[in-house]
Amino acid sequence: MVKITREHVTYALSALDEPAAVVEPGECVEFETYDCYQGKLLKEGSTFADVDRRFGNPATGPVYIKGAQPGDLLKIEIKKLELGPVGILDIGPTSGALREFFEEPVIRRLPVKDGYLLYNDSIRVPIKPMIGVIGTAPLGEPVSTKAPKDHGGNMDCTRIEEGAVLYLPVFVEGGLLSTGDFHAIMGEGEVANCGVEIEGKATLKIDVVKNTGITYPVLENREQWMTIAYGEDLDEASEKAVKQMFAFLCGQKKLSKVDAGMLIDMAGDLIVCQIVNPYKTVRLEVPKWLIARIKEENESK
Repeated sequence: MVKITREHVTYALSALDEPAAVVEPGECVEFETYDCYQGKLLKEGSTFADVDRRFGNPATGPVYIKGAQPGDLLKIEIKKLELGPVGILDIGPTSGALREFFEEPVIRRLPVKDGYLLYNDSIRVPIKPMIGVIGTAPLGEPVSTKAPKDHGGNMDCTRIEEGAVLYLPVFVEGGLLSTGDFHAIMGEGEVANCGVEIEGKATLKIDVVKNTGITYPVLENREQWMTIAYGEDLDEASEKAVKQMFAFLCGQKKLSKVDAGMLIDMAGDLIVCQIVNPYKTVRLEVPKWLIARIKEENESK
């Protein structure tokens, strides 16, 4: 298995980045990552004065996948997520829906032990590890690892977790995949400021799917298909997610326009991923079983 250490770090996903490794389709790659503050807040007594905010959300990579060409998808199976021993949870006046209530930032260092986050001496919260930043290189100008776009990036989607499969469009030769910004747990919407930011390791199996025509992130787990979309506001992001799911159901799952639209209305769940970044992200989830039943009914006619 190829291992990429966090010495290979980037703060913007770019077609100009030199690959940290070159792999064959179907190989597993282990990415070692920093937390979103690059470990600067882990030391007791450290503050945001120790953090250069220009360099947030460091991502490890990129990895060049042989044979990946523009128009393809990377199929990324999240085989394993391992977390560091301490997470950072902070809240303050700079971002999120509660910033007006805080004059100064408050930082807590929360140990992770035996599958639980230790909020204090008496409260233990089960962890739900997830990947905040994962993306391919976009065309054109580099995109900060703080931002989500169609190449992925800082999507902050809680469903990007162990056992899920993420599909990301390839815009440049080799795809150039990078990842970072893990969370031990994060509430849906990341509304107040952040998740529990934590360093870790991700083992990803990366394959290439040729010529799908999909140009946006798609995610699946055992129960659902999901599209993840971004926008300057939630209205824009939501409309994109719905239209992308509609295109996915019609184009990839071969449903009629009527069936696709009615399925979305009947069983589609639109969920806010995060509101703290300048670009917002949402996802639309639809159940796999219902897609399969509609296809079976149509094929039997």
